[in-house]
Amino acid sequence: MKIIIAGAGEVGFHLAKLLSYESQEITLIDTKKDSLLYADTHLDIKVVKGDATSISILKDSRVSESDLVIAVTSSETTNITVCVLAKQLGAKQTIARISNTEFISHKEEVGFTKFGIDELISPESIAASEIRLSLDQSAFNDSYAFDDGALTMVGLSLPRTANFVGKTVKEAAQIFPEIHFVPIAIQRFGTQYTIIPRGDTQFREGDNVVFITSEGGAEELCSITGKTNTEIKNVMILGGSKIGYKTARDLCQSKFKIKLIEKDKERAFELADELPKVLVINSDGRNVDLLEEENIKDMDAFIAVTGNSETNIMSCLVAKSKNVKKTIALVENMDYFELSQSIGIDTLINKKLLAANNIFRYVRKGEVVAMTKLNNMNAELLEFKVKSSSLICNKQIKDVDFPRSAIIGGVIRQDKGYTALGGFKVQEGDRVVVCGLPRSIKQVEKLFL
Repeated sequence: MKIIIAGAGEVGFHLAKLLSYESQEITLIDTKKDSLLYADTHLDIKVVKGDATSISILKDSRVSESDLVIAVTSSETTNITVCVLAKQLGAKQTIARISNTEFISHKEEVGFTKFGIDELISPESIAASEIRLSLDQSAFNDSYAFDDGALTMVGLSLPRTANFVGKTVKEAAQIFPEIHFVPIAIQRFGTQYTIIPRGDTQFREGDNVVFITSEGGAEELCSITGKTNTEIKNVMILGGSKIGYKTARDLCQSKFKIKLIEKDKERAFELADELPKVLVINSDGRNVDLLEEENIKDMDAFIAVTGNSETNIMSCLVAKSKNVKKTIALVENMDYFELSQSIGIDTLINKKLLAANNIFRYVRKGEVVAMTKLNNMNAELLEFKVKSSSLICNKQIKDVDFPRSAIIGGVIRQDKGYTALGGFKVQEGDRVVVCGLPRSIKQVEKLFL
């Protein structure tokens, strides 16, 4: 595919990096020479210095031949303008990054596609949704919902007390025949090696295992592993960023009790006016004495979303030392993901990774409805819609020539999720959730074309 990315900031650079690894033809446009220089020397892509809203710049970038134009600059107005111009100049698909979430909720009413914008994404909104899901699934260190929870992906580290530690997948299935979850990826303790489990794969203590669960599956998993999905009501948020604001606003609407700490006085007063149900505290959240004064020990969850990754990590560790059940930190450095389990933070959120996952599905072949990359694992989770022409259509899963490095985690049919085993027959219109290592994706895609 020929892809043009406008904006070489964190999201744009990360997208360009991921897409260049897939041998896509990438053109990156930005007004800042320094940002482009780093991308030019580190990635196999074409860079163009200039304003992406310039028609001549877009034409020089061969926008008329592009399959996808992604506008992810820091300016919402610029992104919308780039997409409108690109579509008029012949681009096949366009995606605009926006910060005003009203645009997303009124997308159909306004009719952005008429202007030439095929998709709107808000990294802040996606991150806030991810935080909410993490609170709902507090026992797990990673989670992702498909079709409003018809199927849910959850990840956890296996404790010694888990009933199936030491047993193979096949043995565990025989012991618990009526369960509503299936393992789709395993990372052995102390390694970076990702395993797609088969019947003879053994569960070991300390394994970081990702499961797909249908209705009731998360509760069963907690029961079998000895984890507790604690109800969370009292939440402390550190940082009045866009993510902090949106998270506080959304949680208030769901009857959570929220305390928000913001050190900038002017911003704190703004937040207090806009969020009347939130207790806003104007102070430095890195101050341990302050956290103790604000009864951090009584909090069920602590969410750190300042603009500084190190502050977020350290404050979450302080919260964990005060026995806060659930800690969530916003981090920008991708390397920190590898440390999340070992340093004791429950969940790490990364805006650019979430945005990239949201955009990445447009690059995949077949009708991909949703996609996410597994944290700390070299695997992708994709949701494909089955067409009448798909090779997998009207076949039992066991009869499909599926690569060994990929697995079907579940199927959504008429809004109901199923953890589908070998005898499940796939039908047209089904949404199939597949987990696979990068080398298997092209073969998997062919089954859904």
